[in-house]
Amino acid sequence: MQPVLTVAVLWMVFAGTHIGLASAPLRARLVARLGEMGFTLLFYVIAAVSFAALIAYYAAHRFDGAPGLSAASLPLLRALLMLLIVASFMLMVPALLGYARLPSALFGQAIGTPRGIERITRHGFFAGTALLGIAHALLAAHLVGTVFFAALALFSSVGAWHQDRKLLARRGAPYAAYLAATSAVPFAAILAGRQRLVWRELPIRRLLAGVAAALALRIGHDGLWAHDGAWITGAVVGGGALALINAWRRSRRVRRPARSAPASA
Repeated sequence: MQPVLTVAVLWMVFAGTHIGLASAPLRARLVARLGEMGFTLLFYVIAAVSFAALIAYYAAHRFDGAPGLSAASLPLLRALLMLLIVASFMLMVPALLGYARLPSALFGQAIGTPRGIERITRHGFFAGTALLGIAHALLAAHLVGTVFFAALALFSSVGAWHQDRKLLARRGAPYAAYLAATSAVPFAAILAGRQRLVWRELPIRRLLAGVAAALALRIGHDGLWAHDGAWITGAVVGGGALALINAWRRSRRVRRPARSAPASA
């Protein structure tokens, strides 16, 4: 049981620091001392280090201990879960590529009318990682894998909820209206009649990129956890850095005209 317990503890460290640092009271104190960018860099470094430790330990112990749920032994269920994994990448990849335009992005991005995948879910990346975690938790051949991926699904769900509460408190009525018009659970707002699916708004190329990413990772699946999971750590940490930089650059582009525009007579 040691690998299972250690994975659970490492997840608690990562999730606890991730959500704890983003909580309003602590975040406000750190921003006051370090500035917005200083806090963001501190948050990123702590998240990167704790995530790397989690991935490295799981990579080294993923075949240890008691058996898992092993849904892969049931052909029909395995096929459905593999489709769920593809769907998860169809949410994650467009959300990551379009992160800088989301109301939930860093540096106070504009809150506009929901479009494209936002009509399906306002948390494309969180929803995608939750689906990825659920599918892998069921497929895992060892209990340590079941726990690792179940924790991923739980962290993603709690993270989406926490982010909504934080942004609602910070941004007020405009974000409340955005919450009312969208859903965290994919297709829930559409089924409830608060949204409709507009096919022409969907980012087809980014959706296809998600499918391609899922297929590529499936082909190279056996090597993903090599070198203490360095490929996974690099992709997640690097992808997070690119999303952060894109959000920062967009915030500067959007605000620059407002500062430089001449006063009206």
